Amino acid sequence: MSLRFNAISSITNDSAGAAVPNAKITGIFGSNVFTLKTAREYLADEAYKSLVTSIRGGKKIDRNVANQIANGIRAWAESKGVTHYTHWFQPLTGTTAEKHDSFFTLKSDGTAIEEFDGAALIQQEPDASSFPSGGLRATFEARGYTAWDPSSPAFIIEIGEGKTLCIPTIFVSYTGESLDYKAPLLKALEALNKSAVEVCNYFDKNVTKVTPTLGWEQEYFVIDEALVNARPDLVQCGRTVFGAAPAKGQQLEDHYFGSIPERVYAFMRDYEQEAYKLGIPLRTRHNEVAPAQFECAPIFEEVNIAVDHNTLLMDVMSRVARRHKLVVLLHEKPFAGINGSGKHNNWSMATDTGVNLLAPGKTPKTNLMFLTFFVNTIKAVHDYSDVLRAAIASAPNDHRLGANEAPPAIISVFVGQYLAKVLGDIESRVSTKFDEQDEAILKLDLHRSIPELMLDNTDRNRTSPFAFTGNKFEFRAVGSSANCAISMTVLNTIVANTLKKFKADVDALIEKGDKKEIAIMHVIQKYIVESKNVLFEGDGYSEEWHHEAERRGLPNLKTTPIALDAFLTDKAKKLFESAGVYSHTELEARHEIELEKYIKKVQIEARIMGDLAINHILPSAIKYQNELLANVNGLKAAGLPESAYKSQLAVLKEVSEHIQVIHDKVHAMVEARKVANNIDNTRTKAIAYESQVKATFFDEIRYHVDKLEHLVDDDAWTLPKYREMLFLR
Repeated sequence: MSLRFNAISSITNDSAGAAVPNAKITGIFGSNVFTLKTAREYLADEAYKSLVTSIRGGKKIDRNVANQIANGIRAWAESKGVTHYTHWFQPLTGTTAEKHDSFFTLKSDGTAIEEFDGAALIQQEPDASSFPSGGLRATFEARGYTAWDPSSPAFIIEIGEGKTLCIPTIFVSYTGESLDYKAPLLKALEALNKSAVEVCNYFDKNVTKVTPTLGWEQEYFVIDEALVNARPDLVQCGRTVFGAAPAKGQQLEDHYFGSIPERVYAFMRDYEQEAYKLGIPLRTRHNEVAPAQFECAPIFEEVNIAVDHNTLLMDVMSRVARRHKLVVLLHEKPFAGINGSGKHNNWSMATDTGVNLLAPGKTPKTNLMFLTFFVNTIKAVHDYSDVLRAAIASAPNDHRLGANEAPPAIISVFVGQYLAKVLGDIESRVSTKFDEQDEAILKLDLHRSIPELMLDNTDRNRTSPFAFTGNKFEFRAVGSSANCAISMTVLNTIVANTLKKFKADVDALIEKGDKKEIAIMHVIQKYIVESKNVLFEGDGYSEEWHHEAERRGLPNLKTTPIALDAFLTDKAKKLFESAGVYSHTELEARHEIELEKYIKKVQIEARIMGDLAINHILPSAIKYQNELLANVNGLKAAGLPESAYKSQLAVLKEVSEHIQVIHDKVHAMVEARKVANNIDNTRTKAIAYESQVKATFFDEIRYHVDKLEHLVDDDAWTLPKYREMLFLR
């Protein structure tokens, strides 16, 4: 019996998930996190105040105080049964990394003790030789440093019976360049804070800090473990490279928000409890549109914490799923013909006075502040849409963008008809003359119209990559497997840069004698005019939009190798360097790393396609071909007329043609890979893999394989089919 039928049998015989005890969320929430409340219990006043100042004010912690904090953290961790610690970081591999060290050490006299000092808390030196560096350092220059990020609390990860203390850190090279996602993100958040505070002070002098917030929505598929193990493509690539569409897919729309299957429900409850212990504030769970697809979403948090929590959750989900004999697929497009998975990034900005800058207020002044940040965000997306597109570029996301409710590769902004009208009114009613009559521009009844329309201000446009959804912008184009830090680094940097320019433009008008509010409205009007081409309320999938976007001058960067070029433009280099987020060399390194990642992922998929075609598909098809041939020859030998086996001959001919095409195309694809592999320039090589390997062969080979799946005897087909993977639990 093949792995496929063994897998189906195992589902039938053992469908129960692991038992999950009931626990009150508030009783376990944050129990494995060194929160400030916990710190108050384990730290002396001096150490506690230093930690609070570092978290809230970004000030460095004195080394002597660090020893006190480290001892407090160790005492807390040991009370939980922890024996080891690690610096938990996010290298440019796309996953997390950790190197475990024990608290155990020996003194000079051989006495065994438990120790964790400030130096171990603040800095660690992992071997950096095997992490992507994009040419920032040679392999023999292996030194890299992790440095504690106090703004993200330490936590305890439980794996089986083992418990490890995790210290969130940044990761930098010996010469200081960032080698991770967190370091640039922290710099981008600080750049946004600085620019936003200066603009906020036009409206409220009490604002001293602006914190970007993020609420991510994590989509994922859940498939039976045995079925996944019988699909080498899912094991190696996280997606199916072959698979004919089942009779029933998502066309009935009966899975979305439907009753959660019991086995998946048990898994959800299990990973949610693990998440709650880690302080991840999950709030929502539901069935998504595609069969076997689901989603979870948390309460909004500060961007840095939210990114850490999402990265941590993806690991937790994958591990917990195994306890239930399930596998979580985080790939952006694991199955063709149905919805892929995204990670919608809901982004806003909050002041330390308690104001959401993307929510309207009850007075003209607060609504003017809302419009300021609303329009500046639109302007930022317009001016840097290519860089924002590069931030979500990846091989897996290329499969998803523009298909089955995923937004297209063209970056546009959806604001809804009511806010579009408000922007239009401002554009048309603001005078070009700077005199006292411009007071009329403040009589747009914004304090009346905006709060009303905000009750239900926008319809959701699922084809929009960047949509305003009430009191936040939703960046829908981020891929489900991506680290949110990339898109958040870019978004916060471009908004910071635009706000900085906005302040300079407003100050210039004030110096000419304009009243502050008049100057602000005139710059808002100017930005509306300059950025209105990025606004689009219609169907992002339509051919008309693609033509219209081209007419407007909006970039349509369909593939990752081309999209990534945006990181190397003079505009991008100036943007990131002026904000102190990336140096030129860091940008170039990231460009190189992402291209290499793209090449390797397409290369792996090509190899899997060849392996499955030669070792699974063709043997099954040839076996069935022989059965057909034996049947035809038997009927011939029996003296029956050709009309008696006409249908068998037709099927035999069709099967034979598909076999031949698959064989020829797989071998041609191998040769194309060899040609691409001989290219030295990374960008040229990536383009070759996209155009000469992926675009030339993937869809065609798949077409013929999927046709064979419909023709070959079901008993002879060794790979689990879509109908089984998507509907059997």
